Formats: sequence, structure tokens, C-alpha cells
Amino acid sequence: MSLVHETDYGTPASKSERSVTLTIDGRALTVPEGTSIMRAAMEIGTEIPKLCATDMVDAFGSCRLCIVEIEGRNGTPSSCTTPVAEGLVVHTQTERLKKLRRGVMELYISDHPLDCLTCAANGNCELQTQAGKVGLRDVRFGSGVETHLDLKKDTSNPYFTYDASKCIVCSRCVRACAEVQGTFALTISGRGFDSRVSPGMNEPFLQSECVSCGACVQACPTATLSEKTLIDIGQPERSVVTTCAYCGVGCTFKAEMRGEELVRMVPYKAGEANRGHSCVKGRFAWGYAQHQDRITKPMIRSRIDEPWREVSWEEALTHTASEFRRIQATYGKRSIGGITSSRCTNEETFLVQKLIRAGFGNNNVDTCARVCHSPTGYGLKVAFGTSAGTQDFDSVEDSDVVIVIGANPTDGHPVFGSRLKKRLRQGAKLIVIDPRRIDLVKSAHIEAAHHLALRPGTNVAVLTSLAHVIVTEGLANEAFIRERCDLDAHAAWAEFVADPRHSPEEVEKISGVPAEEIRGAARLYAKGGNGAIYYGLGVTEHSQGTTSVMAIANLAMATGNIGRRGVGVNPLRGQNNVQGSCDMGSFPHEFSGYRHVSDDAVRGLFEDLWGVTLDAEPGLRIPNMFDAALEGTFKGMYIQGEDLLQSDPNTAHVAAALAAMECIVVQDLFLNETANYAHVFLPGATFLEKDGTFTNAERRIQRVRKVMTPKSGKADWEITRDLAAAMGIDWGYTHPSEIMDEIGRSTPSFAGVTYERLERETLQWPVTPKAPDGTPIMHIDGFVRGRGNFMITDYVPTTEKTGPRFPLLLTTGRILSQYNVGAQTRRTANVAWHAEDVLEMHPADAENRGVRDGDWVRIQSRAGETTLRVTLTDRVAPGVVYTTFHHPMTQANVITTENSDWATNCPEYKVTAVQVMPSNGPTRWQEDYAAQAVKSRRIAAAE
Repeated sequence: MSLVHETDYGTPASKSERSVTLTIDGRALTVPEGTSIMRAAMEIGTEIPKLCATDMVDAFGSCRLCIVEIEGRNGTPSSCTTPVAEGLVVHTQTERLKKLRRGVMELYISDHPLDCLTCAANGNCELQTQAGKVGLRDVRFGSGVETHLDLKKDTSNPYFTYDASKCIVCSRCVRACAEVQGTFALTISGRGFDSRVSPGMNEPFLQSECVSCGACVQACPTATLSEKTLIDIGQPERSVVTTCAYCGVGCTFKAEMRGEELVRMVPYKAGEANRGHSCVKGRFAWGYAQHQDRITKPMIRSRIDEPWREVSWEEALTHTASEFRRIQATYGKRSIGGITSSRCTNEETFLVQKLIRAGFGNNNVDTCARVCHSPTGYGLKVAFGTSAGTQDFDSVEDSDVVIVIGANPTDGHPVFGSRLKKRLRQGAKLIVIDPRRIDLVKSAHIEAAHHLALRPGTNVAVLTSLAHVIVTEGLANEAFIRERCDLDAHAAWAEFVADPRHSPEEVEKISGVPAEEIRGAARLYAKGGNGAIYYGLGVTEHSQGTTSVMAIANLAMATGNIGRRGVGVNPLRGQNNVQGSCDMGSFPHEFSGYRHVSDDAVRGLFEDLWGVTLDAEPGLRIPNMFDAALEGTFKGMYIQGEDLLQSDPNTAHVAAALAAMECIVVQDLFLNETANYAHVFLPGATFLEKDGTFTNAERRIQRVRKVMTPKSGKADWEITRDLAAAMGIDWGYTHPSEIMDEIGRSTPSFAGVTYERLERETLQWPVTPKAPDGTPIMHIDGFVRGRGNFMITDYVPTTEKTGPRFPLLLTTGRILSQYNVGAQTRRTANVAWHAEDVLEMHPADAENRGVRDGDWVRIQSRAGETTLRVTLTDRVAPGVVYTTFHHPMTQANVITTENSDWATNCPEYKVTAVQVMPSNGPTRWQEDYAAQAVKSRRIAAAE
């Protein structure tokens, strides 16, 4: 496969529905009104020379290469900034234009290093290309005059260099940082000859506000900004379009290769989730795939206190199958189970749940969505009839008011965060509901209209109070409610929320949010136009997570903000395939497509398809598996790509449960924390080493394409297939496309999904005979369940109380540079930004405890304690502390409790009562772990 080249039209496309006709170089064409002459010319294959123009940013008109002549007009206007007009006659190539362009290019080249043969961009440099196109053959300037050729190179960023001597000050990087990313970290400092691109106040890139999204590197037309891998390896030879394996945005990339060596990941402009943008993780943090910590050989051991022994695949799988059969023969059919991975493909998670149901003979299957978004599935299904978000990401471009609750898009879902910031800069209003002052509350060129800094654990009270204002002030969309919703349910709900105990004044006493802020936010959402709600784990990871999701659905229905562009209820999924793993039947009570295992017709469909009798009894959830293990009735677990010991709450409880089992099989890339308790380790494959599909947060099913050979010799779907064969089940799959065909036959919402179609397009489920092209926007003509269902959302305070012993509330979250438990990102240069988890604390709380910025502190809860450094900030309110959970040596989940959501057992990570006090430093265990990590990094650097 050759390199995938995408056409650069020079300027963004016009969205006008009106058209104009003009003539360019004797050829008539019709384009949308507002299109630039440059883009119009490119539409007919005429590429006007350019340097400052690219279609990812707005036209700028500074380089003066793209000049044209227009009949009836004086001068030579730039084609990038000149819009088309009816009847226009344009000439792009005349003697006058050629002479002017050569003169302009001559000036550029006179102040540019002529080291093309040794330059990393040689063969892929726009300056080099355009010099050839304008016919430049000689440079008369430069000798004995001042130049910029002696400017120093900035190599501080781990992933790219900035060589100011090669900068032509086209401002493409500055505009990309502002318009695409929205960080505004770059500027043009100085004037005239002294003009240059500067990160921040002329500090090095690594110390600046740059978030390393790569937009500037992608925009640069020279080697001024260059990936270090490109400098080290050279220009790529081929590329494969694939899907990122980090967060639930699901960005599309071109993996550019030399042989089997990955040179760089380039955001794909045709990617419908990311539209050519990326973040530091997807763009740069793929080095874990080659990390020396990768386990590439299967390993087994009899006891967890014994050393690992490398074995063949055949021995490992035969041993695993034998152990699982032994356990079932001894303890019963339901004594084993498994966990699917939200980092693996749809096809791979489908096979694991199939193995457990058809091979193990029970429904003891669960997934990491249990500890993140299981309340989403339950709450939205009850309200709307389907367990997923309602919109595509493009929909935000039509939003007038956006509520972000319990989510931090700029850190957790940064590409969507950038799109949201762009919409806010265009005039949309923002309401943030979060205990912490996230960047969206106020940053460059954006500011939230309302920040409801509620006390952790009071989401339901605040959401119901917003509804109280909407109902009591007559702000509800009565026409929508009458047409689309269950009127009896609505009447009961309206009476409930109108109760004075839900008034903002009463809720202020509970939540700490000023009553006028609640009223103002409610009025803005109800009356401000198209209203969209985006939420994350700060909603779901509570004892009332499901209730909060229902309350959000109630708000959307009450205001009619469902069923069209710019509105909706949108869960921001944490991992790349959380949505897909749920869709594929990874919950113990549901087959794929969210159909209950007790449904005789559905179960019969799968029994006919798989040729086995299936259990009608729902299986164990993850917490139930742990409890059963400690009771002695659950003895074996197959874990596909999940680090339960680090990600699940109350680490001591999880460790005790794992230690009580007789056969734990971990299938992963690295020896993670859970593998310390494993008896079999099956080396998994990265997303670069497999074919399949991921389903992102907008229900978009996208192809994952293999770009290199699996280091272990097998993709994850092959491991599960071969394990099934070792247990006597011959599935006969030879490619993931065959698994998707089975998914389509068995799962109504995937009925029209095939690899043949996915090679040409992405599809958003449901893809059915009624919606053959997929469903970007859900519930347009009616809810899946029929009429929308309003639910009573009583506020039940968490049992996790503060008091004299534990006076502070701990809440947790993520940071931009790291991902989930850090297994991938910690093995990349992203540790330059976040080498350790820290505790954020308000200065007033710190002063009361004699704690200074940077001190080590001991943080203690009813469940346990750990130590970490503290950073003082007013991003958190007094009484609230915050940390991330990306580093295992932090052991954040040692202190989180076993409290969980009433409906789904999703853990209450976001509310833990703690005490913080000065400490002399990390514990001995943490010191040993850190020393081992440093040693590993040194070995990796040496290699």
C-alpha cells in the first residue's frame, strides 16, 4: 500500500446552500457561495501556488504566492482570501503572475537554509515544492546581508523539534493552535525582520502552554516543526488508515510506515470523528507498542509466588482449558467467568462473551464499563429505550447552549474539547457543573456563563433543581412533551420537581451552589436555543449515577432538546471501545444489542446460531465475582485487557479476591498489577497489530487496520478463538470480518454492518432496514421505546460522610497527557508532563494542616491510605481534594470505598471522605516501585 495523500484545498469549504458560477482559466464551474477562488480552482484540479494557506484553518493571505488576475479588477488579489462571485473570470497563470511569484519565492529562499539533502522534510516540503512550481532557478539575494540562519533549534518537546532558522513566518502553526486546537499557545513575536513564531513568552515548547496536539506540526509547510521520529527514521513509504485506541472520541489516523516501523501518526482529514485533528496521545503516544516491557511469549506458573515460565502457545492454551475444566468439574459450572476489554475490538469482545456463554456455559461476563458508564446504559434505556448517546460530534456545531457536567473534555476527550471550544468562540453559551474549575470554565477566548461548583455527590439535587426552575417558571416545551412523551409519567415528574424542597434556595444548602446560579443556568438551557448536554464519569461514578443519568434525560425531554442537530444527551465514553464492548453483550444480563438473557426468543436465536443450550440466568457482575471468590464459590477468571487491581475500587478487597482464585488468566500487553495474581499470561496485541472495528461515543463503527505483525504472533481475537478450540469448540473464523458478519446476523442494530461497507464509510448504529445508512441523530421521529419516560429522581445522600476524622471529600479524574491506568501512556514520553499523580488541595485547607506546595502528604480514608505530593490550587474548593489515578505507585484506589450505584454497581469513585496530613515521603513500597520504574526507563532509553 502506498502513502495515502489527501487533497489540501487551501481554505475550508463553504457551508452556503447558494451557488455561483464563474470561469477559471477558461473553465466554467459552479461552487457554493463563499468559496475562495483558491478552493474553487482546486475543485477543477488547478493548484494555485500557496504557502500560508491550508484548508484546516481560515484564509490569511500573507504569503503572496497565491495571487491571481481577475478580469475587470485591478491588482493581483490573493486567491485564498478572495471569494468567488457570479460571472467572475479568473486567470491563475500569466506572465505577470509568474514573475511576481518568482520574486516572492526568491525572498523566502534567500533567508532559508539550503540543506535540502539532509533536511528531514526533503521530498515532502511545501517550500521546496512551491519553489519548483513557480520556476525559481536562481537566488540573487542573501550574500552579506543579515539572515535568520543562525537561530537555535528548540528540542525540548519530547516529540517534535522547532527549528526557527527554517521558519517562513507563514503563521499556519499559530492559526492551527488558535482555530483548530483552541489553546492559543503560539504567537508571532517581534515586528518586521524580528518576527518569529514563539511559544508563550518565548519559553521553550515544553515549558509553554502548548499541549502537543500536533496541529502546528501538521500545519507547518517546512521542516520548522518536525516529528523527531521523522528525523530519526526518514520519510515514510506507505500508510494505513486506522482508528486511535485511546479515548472514546475515536480519531482516524494515517499510520505512516517504513517497512514495519511506524514513522508517525497523522490525523486523517476525512475522519468523521476528528476532522483532521488529534491530541498528544493519539498523535504521539504510540511508542508503548515497541516498549521493552511488552510481553511477547505466553507464560504459566502453578502458584503466584513462583517465577513465570515461558511456554508455547499450544501449551499455554491447553493448560488454560484444562484448568478451567478442572475448576468447573470441582466447583460447578458457574465457578468461572471472564472480563472483556474496552480497549479491544468489537469482534474480540464479542468472542470473549461468546466463549463464556457458549463455552463456559454461564453468563459470568462483565466489562470495565461496569466501573464507568454502566449507569448510562441503564438510565438512557429506561428514559429513551436505547443505551447510548443521541448525537454525532458534528452536532455541536449547531448547539447554542451546552451543559458539561461531570466531564473534562479538554483533558479526557481533547479533540471533542477543541471542537466545543471553537463553537463557544463562535458564540454558544456554556454551563459547567463540576466541583472543580476545569479549563472550560475560563481559558483563552472562552468563559462559561455559569459554573455550578457543586459539592461532590450532589449531582441529583442540582439537576432536579434545574428541572424545578424549568417547571415552576413555565419554561418547559409543552408541545414536545405532548407529542413525544408519556403524559402520566410527565405529570408525576412535574409534580415531584415542583415541590419546594427542590427549589434552588433549598438545594443551595445541600450542594453549596448559589440559588441564582441554578436559576440562571436553568433559564439559559431552557430558553437559549439548541441545548446539548455532555457528561462523563463525574455523573456516573456515584451511588446515584443512574439517577443522575435519568435526571439529565428528564431535562432534555422537558425542554424538547432531543431528536435534532445541536441538542441531545451525550455521554463522553472514557476508553476507545467502551460503547462497543457494551454493544457486544459484555454485561452478565444481556446479549449483544442489549437484549436480556431471560428472553426466550433472543436466547433461542443465539442457541440456533451457536449450536448450544444457553443459560437463562444472569451471571455475576465484577463486584459479585470478587465476593464469590472470597466466599470460595468463584475460582477462575479470564481477563482480556483489563487491570482490575489498579482500576477497581478498594484495592485491598480486589487483591484478596484475586488471591483466592485458582486460575487467573491475564491477556494483555504488559505484566500489569493484576498479573501479579495471575497463573497464565497470554500476550496481547496493540491496535497497530490487528484488524477489527471500534465503536466510539457517537455510536460510530470504524475500521481498525493492521499495520504491522503482532509481536506475540497472534491478534487478540485469534487468542480467544484458539482458547475455544482448546476447550473443544471449533469456531473456524479466519478473519474478523467473519465475526462481524455473525454480529450482523445476531444483533438487529448491526444488521447492515459489513466490512465491505466499512471499507468505504463509517456507520453509526442502528444500521437497519429502516435506517440502512445508519443513524447519526437518534430519536428524530420518536423514541426507541415509544414515548419518552420521565423518571422520579429522589436525591439520596451518599453514605460516605465527612466528619471530624475524615473532613475532606476526595474526587478523582484524568489528565490530558495520561490515559486511564497509564499502562500505555506511562511507557511513552508523555511522562514528561505527568510523571506522578499529585493531590490538588485548596490553600486554605493546606494552611490548616501545615502543608506547603510540593510536600508529601498522607491521604487516609475509611478503606485505606496512601501518600503522594500535594499541589496547592484554587481549582478545587475548600473541603475538596482531587487526584488522578494514572500511576500504580499512587494506589489511588486503595482509599476509594466499595460504595456503588444502586442500579448497576458502578463504584462511587467521585466521593470519598478523607483526611490529609503531612508525611515524610512515600512509603517503602512506593519507593521500591518508583526505583523499578526508573530502572525500566533507563533500559528502554539505552535500547
